[in-house]
Amino acid sequence: MSTPLSASALPAPPARWRQFMALTKPRVVQLIVFCALIGMLLALPGWPGALAWQRVLLASVGIWLVASAAAVFNCMVEQTIDSKMKRTAWRATAKGELSVSQTLSFATLLCAAGMALLWFLVNPLTAGLTFATFVGYAIVYTVVLKPLTPQNIVIGGASGAMPPVLGWAAIRGEVGHEALILCLIIFLWTPPHFWALALYRVEDYARAGLPMLPVTHGSEFTRLQIWLYTLVLFAATLLPFVSRMSSWLYLAAAVALGLRFCHYAWRLRQAYSEPLARATFRFSIWHLSLLFAALLLDHYLKPLWLA
Repeated sequence: MSTPLSASALPAPPARWRQFMALTKPRVVQLIVFCALIGMLLALPGWPGALAWQRVLLASVGIWLVASAAAVFNCMVEQTIDSKMKRTAWRATAKGELSVSQTLSFATLLCAAGMALLWFLVNPLTAGLTFATFVGYAIVYTVVLKPLTPQNIVIGGASGAMPPVLGWAAIRGEVGHEALILCLIIFLWTPPHFWALALYRVEDYARAGLPMLPVTHGSEFTRLQIWLYTLVLFAATLLPFVSRMSSWLYLAAAVALGLRFCHYAWRLRQAYSEPLARATFRFSIWHLSLLFAALLLDHYLKPLWLA
């Protein structure tokens, strides 16, 4: 007969600072800052000098702070929803280990610090666009769209597509068409990325009462939408080459990555399986990361080819 565990035998909760840091969704924010960094470096005509690197660093930290604040605010608003989902039930907010006031104070501190840094040490345009992005994700998407419409990812994806625009504005003090092309690519990438996740997390979303597309329209319709979006995304990824923003190196990478993503989506469209949905979701992350890395590599190598 087993005996109850004593209090000393129970696993200790994570350190408080780890709980707060987990709420910032570090992996998600890492991708956000990476996309903003690509926008900054592409906005520079050549390799950054000392002053340019300083601006890049300050802007990256500021964007990281505000993006982290948005993630924390999201966790605070969705603590009840998170507690019903296996994927998020471990969060300190979902388990009641951090109070609303603690979480809100942390989010406010991060946002205020990031906004002050961007406004005073980068430029007001970047600060304003970053705050608008914060509102778009934390309020418009989290509070309004996500619980009300299966198109939440599509409409809310506009705020998630902004990082390259923020990066471009940090360097140029304006929003160029090149930054808007990058924004469009991320905007079109977001639905197939998240819907692939939603396919194998559909029970979680249904249990939480969220109207994600697989819950409201079923697996087959969602898989069709993923396939169609990857086709449109593939076309959009060619725009940097068509607009002469990039050259053949980027084009080769965009075609290879795009065809691979379309292949995943087509297989998923033909026959669903959880391992395939997981693989599609994982590849979507690699797709965007490698696509932007190729764009940056092309940016620095293109002058050598044209010399």
